[in-house]
Amino acid sequence: MVPSALLRLDSFPLTANAKVDRKALPAPDSRAELRPFEPPRTPTEEKLAALWAEVLRVDKVGIHDDFFELGGHSLLATQLVARVRAEFAVELPLRALFEAPTLERLAIKVEQSSQATAMPALRLAPRTGALPLSFAQQRLWFLDRLQPGTATYNMPTALRLEGVLDVSALELAFTELVRRHESLRTTFGEENGSPVQLIHAAKPFVLPMVDLSGREDGETEALRLAREEAERPFNIASGPLLRAHLFKLGDSRHVLLLTMHHIVSDGWSMGVLEREMAALYEAFHAGQPSPLPELPLQYADVAVWQRQWLQGEALEAQLAWWRKHLEGAPRALELPTDFPRPSVQSFRGASVPVHLPRHLSDALRAFCQKEGVTPFMALLGAFQALLSRYCGQQDLLVGSPIAGRRFAELEGLIGFFVNTLALRSRLEEGLSFRQLVARVREATLGAYAHQDVPFEKLVESLASSRSLERSPLFQVFFALQNAPLGPTAETNLSIQSLAGLEPAIAKFELELDLWDSPEGFTGSLVYNTDLFLPATAERLSHLYVCFLETLLDAPEQSIHRLPLLSEKELHAVLVGFNRAQSSFPGESTLVDVFSRVVAEHGGSVALEFGAQRLTYSQLDARANQLAHLLIARGVRPDAPVALALERSVELIVS
Repeated sequence: MVPSALLRLDSFPLTANAKVDRKALPAPDSRAELRPFEPPRTPTEEKLAALWAEVLRVDKVGIHDDFFELGGHSLLATQLVARVRAEFAVELPLRALFEAPTLERLAIKVEQSSQATAMPALRLAPRTGALPLSFAQQRLWFLDRLQPGTATYNMPTALRLEGVLDVSALELAFTELVRRHESLRTTFGEENGSPVQLIHAAKPFVLPMVDLSGREDGETEALRLAREEAERPFNIASGPLLRAHLFKLGDSRHVLLLTMHHIVSDGWSMGVLEREMAALYEAFHAGQPSPLPELPLQYADVAVWQRQWLQGEALEAQLAWWRKHLEGAPRALELPTDFPRPSVQSFRGASVPVHLPRHLSDALRAFCQKEGVTPFMALLGAFQALLSRYCGQQDLLVGSPIAGRRFAELEGLIGFFVNTLALRSRLEEGLSFRQLVARVREATLGAYAHQDVPFEKLVESLASSRSLERSPLFQVFFALQNAPLGPTAETNLSIQSLAGLEPAIAKFELELDLWDSPEGFTGSLVYNTDLFLPATAERLSHLYVCFLETLLDAPEQSIHRLPLLSEKELHAVLVGFNRAQSSFPGESTLVDVFSRVVAEHGGSVALEFGAQRLTYSQLDARANQLAHLLIARGVRPDAPVALALERSVELIVS
């Protein structure tokens, strides 16, 4: 933003013949506050200002205001671009907003843009025959056929309701929700070997209730039942794919559990459902009709539109960018795991908390403002830097979600819109954090410009071979959650999210989920329990926060030379490791000490690996055999011998 003490003079240039009427000028007043001069707005600026105010939810927007300083981020930028498309009939790339973040400069970009929108308009699809699935839905349908009866793609959320509850009004609210959104009354069948959407007629919604009001452990039991219900599989062929359960804890205390299958929903949709539920409940409780306008489109219309548009040249044009972006990328990120990798990928998971303190979050925002990037880009860059150091790879891919709602008409729909992007970074020696974040910015903006390629099509086109032990293209995921959440309607109830219901599922080997909060960025690191110990996940979570602080303190230095821990953290770790409670003979070598243990405990088990066991005597014998082999090959004292072994008995013997 322009500092208040500066006057903008280039908005009214004076020529050599210009005359200034000094009588019309105000008298000097040292007490007056100097404000930036703002000339009359052009029609484009007026329209843009209204769009900014709508998207950013602010009252006024000045022509010198910066979109990102007003609270804008990538998701809000996407919403703004959708409204620019509808208002001006031009396709403004998201990059334009990063290059021209003020209202004045963006208006010039819009006026100079001659690129008409390349996407066909959304329209209602006829309901005369079978309706296809979207590409994303088809992938989940296939996975459901491959592994039926799993809860991997369940989306549960629990709400604490405080206040006198009108159960009948709540049931009416759900009845209206299911009527409004076809996706909530859709099941998935098969015709001639292909999956199809089957949209059913609306009917009254029955809300089951469990009365726990007489129990002292009511809330604990409610959470136990909620977890049990949240992990109950859906049958996507018979439905329903929205389930709701009410647990009564007292006359004015309830827990409401909502569970949807991902094939009809996503994170954004959950926010839509909660907001509409609150608005409908308040209206029906007051005896009023629904306050919500009819939806202009349904999810099935979008699926038909996607199938008709994304084929042939339109699809190939977008795929070409992804082929170039991912050319030569490594097949996998070789994370050092605590356990051998299963031959078939499992989805068993757990999570540990991640929290960036307020001072660190503020430092991150200041860095982002200076560099012209979003917090998402900087947080992702730090995560990629940590992964590069952790794995020893300088070329890596990390997956990330994008809302996939490129039209304003889609913002109020419940459905599976979210798409997945494969974001690549190269982190060669000498690269600084500032340089890395600039690269992440370019890769992210390029991916946003080609976000319409469904991830399923990307895998089909680029994954030359598929493995059951790893997810395709990338194995690590990063998300900064900023979709609209929570009820906004005023009701006689207090409605709050209830934590502790997250399913024990890990769709990837590691997944870092963060969101912004008044206390700073916070979230969780989800990990696959078949690969990592809880202690490893906790250490990675801690390292991420420490390394981010180091990167922000020295953004010009090489990310490969910076310490992962601060000096204070490193000192604490070293002191902790060196608090030995026993004394050791100063003249003995490791070989001497081991020999004494062999002599005293030769028959005891020294080593276990899977089903293999070695006693101290056996381990000593095998180590001696290897030593004599090396001596026979010419190895002498103090000569280095390189090891290239997986985790195994042989590694310990060596």
